[in-house]
Amino acid sequence: MKLFTKLTLFITLSKMAIAILFVLLLPFLVEDIAFRYNDNYLKEQKKKVLSVIWKNGIDAYLQGEENYGSYTMLKEEYISMEPAGNARLPDTIATLQRVVEGDTLTYRVLSHIFTYQHNRYMLEVGKKTATISQYNRPLQKVALYVLFGLIVLTTLADLIFTRLLLRPLGVIISTRLVNRKFPFKDHVPSIKTSTTDFRYLDDSLVELMGKINEAFEKEREFTSNASHELMTPITILQNKMENLIAEDSPDEELQRKIIGMMKTLHRLKKIVHSLLLISRIENDQFPKTDDVSPYLLLTELMEELEHRLEDKQLQFNMRLSREIVLHHLNHDLIFQLVYNLLNNAIKYNVPQGQITVSDRVLPGEMYQLIISDTGIGIGEHEIGAIFDRFKKVARTELEGYGLGLSIAKTITQYHGIEISVSSAIDKGSTFIVSFPLV
Repeated sequence: MKLFTKLTLFITLSKMAIAILFVLLLPFLVEDIAFRYNDNYLKEQKKKVLSVIWKNGIDAYLQGEENYGSYTMLKEEYISMEPAGNARLPDTIATLQRVVEGDTLTYRVLSHIFTYQHNRYMLEVGKKTATISQYNRPLQKVALYVLFGLIVLTTLADLIFTRLLLRPLGVIISTRLVNRKFPFKDHVPSIKTSTTDFRYLDDSLVELMGKINEAFEKEREFTSNASHELMTPITILQNKMENLIAEDSPDEELQRKIIGMMKTLHRLKKIVHSLLLISRIENDQFPKTDDVSPYLLLTELMEELEHRLEDKQLQFNMRLSREIVLHHLNHDLIFQLVYNLLNNAIKYNVPQGQITVSDRVLPGEMYQLIISDTGIGIGEHEIGAIFDRFKKVARTELEGYGLGLSIAKTITQYHGIEISVSSAIDKGSTFIVSFPLV
């Protein structure tokens, strides 16, 4: 999963968690705020009543009576005043029930004891709880709308900021890793970013690629030079041995040993030729300007391999389209690629086995050449290493030095095509080479 996707999920889920928590707590929060606001309202009403009493006297309310009581038309609010006697109670605000004209109603009541002209009075200011809570639901709706709007806006802002923040990382991945082809010869300018971590990552990747490229160049130079230097003594030894065999030597045992030595030299010469070919491919010494017809290429190949098929009594089946033409390739290298695959299919096949070459066109402009055999197969643990140089499947004493498939892999990498293999022991192998049709 990409980093941007993970951050998007985290931002979305965290916002959802906050929203769910807020929705669960909202009724309690709104109710608490409503009651706090009402308590302040009751305190203001108390101040107003006391202000009238200090200004106009208590008779402004009692009017000669011992008690005073007043309430609004819908009984939503009331004010009462009565003698308090010797009771000494602190000011309280509580939810209490009161009987008003025979109706028992629940009020939020502020109780206050005050002294006026040496007489103590109990003042109560109340407001019906139903009135206090009547705006709770509308307030909750408004709060939810505001919360939803804020979540949407902040989520969009977070996603935009995250995308902008991670853009240099995406550029680093696409330019330094995904779209780079080894060896790294093209120069890519440094990433423009104000984030120190991304700049450090970019510089580190550039330095690492430089070291890898330098090491690869040294290895490639060594392979090329060593191969060239080996060819001279090998050729000299081969010529001397041929001259010895050509002489009329009575010692047959000596001739037999010389012939064995020549076979070993011949194998060594093949290895050196293969290393030289790999070195030339890696040094871009082959143009990629040819148009190749797979059908004609396989027909040409079978003319060279037909005698080997007959020697091993192998049945060869070719089912290729005659219309397909592949562009921007090197004919000789593609010939060598398919030759190596067919050569292995013959070498490691069973007597009277089969080899099938077919093709198919996949959606997305992709052409696949498929080479299947009924040979000894490759173990699952060995498939990952068959394209390594000097790696040989150790199931037969047949001649082989692990460079055929390595050359095939080098050719596919040079052309930007893909090669894959599926195999099982004693069930044969299938190699698939995928070419772009564009």
